[in-house]
Amino acid sequence: MNAQARREAVKWTTLVPVLAFVLLACTWGRSLSGPVVVVVALFLAGAVLAAVHHAEVIAHRVGEPFGSLVLAVAVTIIEVALIVTLMADGSEKNATLARDTVFAAVMITCNGIVGLSILVTALRHRVAVFNAEGTGAAFSAIATLATLSLVLPTFTTSKPGPQFSTTQLVFAATASLLVYGLFVGTLTVRHRDYFLPVTATGKVLEDGGHDDDHAEPPTRQQAWISLALLGLALVAVVGLGKGVSPTIERTVADAGLPSSVVGVVIAMLVLAPETIAAVRAAGRNRMQTSLNLAHGSALASIGLTIPAVAVASVWLSGPLVLGLDSTHMVLLALTIAVGTLTVMPGRATPLQGGVHLAVMGAYLVLAVSP
Repeated sequence: MNAQARREAVKWTTLVPVLAFVLLACTWGRSLSGPVVVVVALFLAGAVLAAVHHAEVIAHRVGEPFGSLVLAVAVTIIEVALIVTLMADGSEKNATLARDTVFAAVMITCNGIVGLSILVTALRHRVAVFNAEGTGAAFSAIATLATLSLVLPTFTTSKPGPQFSTTQLVFAATASLLVYGLFVGTLTVRHRDYFLPVTATGKVLEDGGHDDDHAEPPTRQQAWISLALLGLALVAVVGLGKGVSPTIERTVADAGLPSSVVGVVIAMLVLAPETIAAVRAAGRNRMQTSLNLAHGSALASIGLTIPAVAVASVWLSGPLVLGLDSTHMVLLALTIAVGTLTVMPGRATPLQGGVHLAVMGAYLVLAVSP
């Protein structure tokens, strides 16, 4: 091992994921005391920051939009595993966990991350510029899948309650997978240029937006190491998040808050890496990268979670409630309307960012006080 390799090995971005994974192995399946919860929370935060770092290393190596896709898919796969694990006990209180988490992911990405990114970019550079063709295609896919998976179950009549029948659930799962597969193909192969960063004059940055980055791209070996550490960090994030989830559930119950708040907290935990990465990209005037992260995460959340819970429902004993209530349907409709108007011009001002954040604020307030 040469001197540079030794220096890389002792970096906190290398040590924290490893230590967080070790902590996860030591605490998995155990009841955690107060001091241990604090330690777990600290390593959880460190693992989130490390995940962001390694995602950016990978993105610098492979360029956009591949870098955004790697982080979105990795986080969502582990999020799905967390949801299925929590639903495995068959408890009635977890019947709506998949719905609450997926809807929270849609609201956080399409309003929280998008609004914050627009605000950061537009305040620094007057206008946030992005490619309307690719962003519009991604957002239309989000609107379609969210409506098919989360709205239709409220109005179907084959099964009592806001639930799909088996046939309807198979259709929703298949449609989610197909649309997500088409999105990935569009993003990475057929129309990759639609998702590349653009300048204020509309010029597409063919190198993925690294035209003014002075740092040399990482080597292939460094990229593979970062990919492994990214996976390790994300496993630690979700695993430690599951470890503290009983504390979260007790806190929510003791505060008299609705059980759906648990889904919101889970979504915020697992989406923390994307949020930080998107805001950092926005600060560098890479609005398209921020939108790729936000919309890619929303699509991955729906496109992978719904099929996964559909398959898991074969052996899960509890009900699977996917239909939204009237309040959340109004918020989803408002999100689709506002998002469409934001995407169409390919340019956004601080006003649009503020509008998205207002919708996000309304969602959080109504989640706590319905």
